[in-house]
Amino acid sequence: MCLAIPGRLVSVCGAEELRAGEVDFGGVRRPTNLAFVPEAQVGDYVLVHVGFAIAVIDEVVAAETLDALTALDVLRDDPDSLARFEASLPAMAEQPKLRRLH
Repeated sequence: MCLAIPGRLVSVCGAEELRAGEVDFGGVRRPTNLAFVPEAQVGDYVLVHVGFAIAVIDEVVAAETLDALTALDVLRDDPDSLARFEASLPAMAEQPKLRRLH
């Protein structure tokens, strides 16, 4: 299974193919290649997959995605939470689309 995680871009260095930055994932910071999102600026939320930022997303979508990932972890201990999680999916589908996805 492939999974991309949203995080907030906290620093940028380099240019073009070598453009990189540091992304904060709720307090854990990781170096990230920014070659696929040349428009990303410090403070933007990016979707990161295996060390590469693949899209710039808005803050609301990032927060909802992190909430969904948190809910998935809760599902392990609370079978009733599956129904609550599934009920939240239509609202998440109405959110603005990703600005860029490679």
